[in-house]
Amino acid sequence: MSGTAITSIHARQVYTNRGNPGVEAVVTTENGAVGRAMCTSGISVGTHEIVFSFDGGEKFRGKGVMGAVNNVNNIIAPALRGVDASNQQLVDRTMLAITPDAKAKLGGNATAAVSAAALKAGAAALGIPLYQHVGGENAMYLPVPGVAMAAGDARYGGGITTPGGKPTMSVMCFGFDTFADASYACWDIHTRWAERMKARFGGLPNIRDFISIPEGVFGCDREIWDEMMDVIITAGYEGRAGFQMDVATDTYHNKEDGKYYGLFDNTPKTKDELYKFYMDIIREYPFVILEDPFNEDDYDTTAALTKESGIQIVGDDLFTTNPERVAYGVSKGAANTVLLKVNQIGTISEALEMIQYAYKFGYAVMPSDSRGEGESIGDYAVGINAGSIRECGIGPRANRLMEIEEELGAAAKFIGARGLKGFRNQARAEEYERKKK
Repeated sequence: MSGTAITSIHARQVYTNRGNPGVEAVVTTENGAVGRAMCTSGISVGTHEIVFSFDGGEKFRGKGVMGAVNNVNNIIAPALRGVDASNQQLVDRTMLAITPDAKAKLGGNATAAVSAAALKAGAAALGIPLYQHVGGENAMYLPVPGVAMAAGDARYGGGITTPGGKPTMSVMCFGFDTFADASYACWDIHTRWAERMKARFGGLPNIRDFISIPEGVFGCDREIWDEMMDVIITAGYEGRAGFQMDVATDTYHNKEDGKYYGLFDNTPKTKDELYKFYMDIIREYPFVILEDPFNEDDYDTTAALTKESGIQIVGDDLFTTNPERVAYGVSKGAANTVLLKVNQIGTISEALEMIQYAYKFGYAVMPSDSRGEGESIGDYAVGINAGSIRECGIGPRANRLMEIEEELGAAAKFIGARGLKGFRNQARAEEYERKKK
């Protein structure tokens, strides 16, 4: 199409809300359309993720990304000049052909930022919303949102490696007719929770973040879940909201003895003890999603939990948005949902390839904005018709999702718990539908 050819690409190093600097890429097309995207490293990073380019040295404690920025400006930009931004496969294929093992040599943070910026530039050049550019006319489903509740890895002494605040706990709001209604419930629950935590230990009543739980406030995480459940009931959302937890279990896993230390309480746990613990809390509390419940290479135990638990089991470090790891997980029946972080794999095209593979074998895909996707995560979620999304129930991401819901009008669909995997979650959907009649 005339005007969609790339005329320039420029990158810079930027600050991010993840602490470490990120790579921001700006792609401009012949007709003046602009796409801007940023890629940053995560707080907890799986060992199977693509390699990011960091500068090393003392500045930014070694996490500067000027090398990756220079690779964009001096190597990637000239190679993509003239390429059709509306043809994502061509953009990514051309970029990866610059040099053998391009993501490792140029930096996965460089390729991911350019790929996402080109996607946005292509949508802008075509004059269509990003979600429509991703999913076409079939993009219409709004995901079940969550809201951040509790974090803080030091509450029971910290993990084996750097846990980055994990486990994090959220509340998913699924028993509603629209995304906007679910979003309000997220706001209501988080506001009540923040007020309660402030009264308990001075936790700040901020508007969208996790409340960091310091050591000594709770004796074990069951006490936290009791408080969360009480907030849900008090707010009037029992049966319409449930728990989501990103365990990031690898950060608590001692590979020498196979036990997990400092996870949920002060008691070390074997794999079998942890499995039993999960099944107990799934029966006791309204857990609807568990993410990375075992270490990142334990497909067999994850598969067993997926089958027995009846809830949505999400693979993040287990899969790292990698088609090969997802394929192996499918062969084992490990998890039933893939966490989508575009910047884990390095290009939009590879992420979309993984998504189609997951859907083909009955897996769900749950987008997460933890690597710099920002408000665009809402467009990605609707573009792929995701049933759920990590957090994003309030704040700028929720604003974008409500805007999309408004744009779609009568075509917008919010199916709540029907969008969650697992027989327990489907029973929750049926119960909600019965109560509506």
